[in-house]
Amino acid sequence: MKERLMNWLNTALTINLFFVLFSFGWFVVAVAGRAAQVNLGFDLWYSLWDPLFMPSISILMGGAIFSGIASWVSRRFFAS
Repeated sequence: MKERLMNWLNTALTINLFFVLFSFGWFVVAVAGRAAQVNLGFDLWYSLWDPLFMPSISILMGGAIFSGIASWVSRRFFAS
């Protein structure tokens, strides 16, 4: 059960990581477009920052911390 939960958590965090990387790439392209006076979606990206990207980054960071602590506790107390 614990192994299945950790596998699910790692899969979800991996998907979330790729989403965060995609959003960062979009941000870089949009900022470059804004500097060149070309509309590449910066206003849309910025409007999605609070409701979508910031929680995604927070979930990624919290999940990574939780996964690390769970792994440490598992090795420390349940190692055979």
